[in-house]
Amino acid sequence: MGLTYKDSGVDKTAGYEEVKLIKNFVKDTYIDGVISDIGGFAGLFELNKDAYDKPVLVSGTDGVGSKVQIAQMMDVHDSIGEDCVAMCVNDVLCQGAKPIFFLDYIATGKLVPEKMADIVKGVSSGCIKAGCALIGGETAEMPGIYKENDYDLAGFSVAIVDKDKIITGEKVQFGDVILGLPSSGIHSNGYSLVRKIVFDRMKFDLGVYVDELESTLGEELLIPTRIYVDTVYPLIEKYDIHGISHITGGGIYENLPRVLKDGYRAKIDYSKVEIPTIFKLLQTWGGIQTEEMFGTFNMGIGMVLVVNKEDSEKIIEEFNAKGEVIYQLGEIIEGETGVELCLE
Repeated sequence: MGLTYKDSGVDKTAGYEEVKLIKNFVKDTYIDGVISDIGGFAGLFELNKDAYDKPVLVSGTDGVGSKVQIAQMMDVHDSIGEDCVAMCVNDVLCQGAKPIFFLDYIATGKLVPEKMADIVKGVSSGCIKAGCALIGGETAEMPGIYKENDYDLAGFSVAIVDKDKIITGEKVQFGDVILGLPSSGIHSNGYSLVRKIVFDRMKFDLGVYVDELESTLGEELLIPTRIYVDTVYPLIEKYDIHGISHITGGGIYENLPRVLKDGYRAKIDYSKVEIPTIFKLLQTWGGIQTEEMFGTFNMGIGMVLVVNKEDSEKIIEEFNAKGEVIYQLGEIIEGETGVELCLE
């Protein structure tokens, strides 16, 4: 008898079963504009061009890095997809754009329908929080490339913005106020260093309960990346936002200067920011210098807005009235482009 595709390690029937399991998760994300259904060769989305004078599509792609290893070790897969969505939609949001649809890509050594469905469940949850539709994706079973229980996850989002309303940082002026929105934890950056500290140096098990965290270490490390669309996009529509920076890998030192012109410097006072406990523990466990911490992790601030003083006061009042946390981090000053950080 001749060989079959299944003999090579690829089970087509598992793929068919996955599609059945994820169908409802995908449909839960559908918004106005979706004109295709799961199972087609491509996802279709109709733009409401009448809502924009000069519609511009904005796209972003990302993955979740080595955080997937934590999910695999914990055998918990229903939140990592939310991270993937967050990493993409938060980036396009920085241009002032509203996410409209998302596609994902999962590569694995062995396609286990229930596991893949859990991942897509997380993607669906992230899309719902971002207000965008999951209109397509791909699951690739690749034995020999990935170990049987391993997988990787990536995706990309497409957003829309009026050409005249694109946020680039060009409007940033001296005296502008820097506002910071709290992160939910580590998000999806710096996990190679996290794993070095947790596994190589401390020899921890992910199931260990950490009193300071009030959870197991694994539960803390799997907290999904915060999605900022529902918080920030209404501000974009209401105020004149000069710059937005998503604080990801490289921390505030690397990401905030991306919205600053030459000769513009961010003076930041971090003394009032509540730094999540996990960062303090990682610094202690790893013996990491403070400069390295801020150059690697978000350190409690996941998104930064740069606005004029008048708008900053209105935004802070708005957040205070809703009982939501926002930090006045500092201001834009003249000087060498970069970040000047005060911690005390």
